[in-house]
Amino acid sequence: QVQLVESGGGLVQAGGSLRLSCAASGRTFSTVVMSWFRQSPGKEREFVATITWGGDGYYADSVKGRFTISRVNYKNTVYLQMNSLIPEDTAVYYCAARTGRRSTIVHDYDYWGQGTQVTVSS
Repeated sequence: QVQLVESGGGLVQAGGSLRLSCAASGRTFSTVVMSWFRQSPGKEREFVATITWGGDGYYADSVKGRFTISRVNYKNTVYLQMNSLIPEDTAVYYCAARTGRRSTIVHDYDYWGQGTQVTVSS
């Protein structure tokens, strides 16, 4: 079992930055793939970024060059640094974990946090 708790969401103006954190507990953190997804009202949950235990990151095209995912294994924490935010980034952001290979598919993930709201005003 892996328990995930997100933090760091909030309200920010377009062009601003936020850093989300996801603290994990339970199963050995360094062996799991960690990812961020987001969901806007009326839309399906979508992939944002993922990082392997070795630190290799992969991003959705919509956030590439603006967002950076990182992890600190000894702290059991993964981060999402979001820069140059735009109103279209407004969503609830979820941290997710799985064992095995990285994946961009929602249903591949076994563990989810409760989500943190990010609102970007124009």
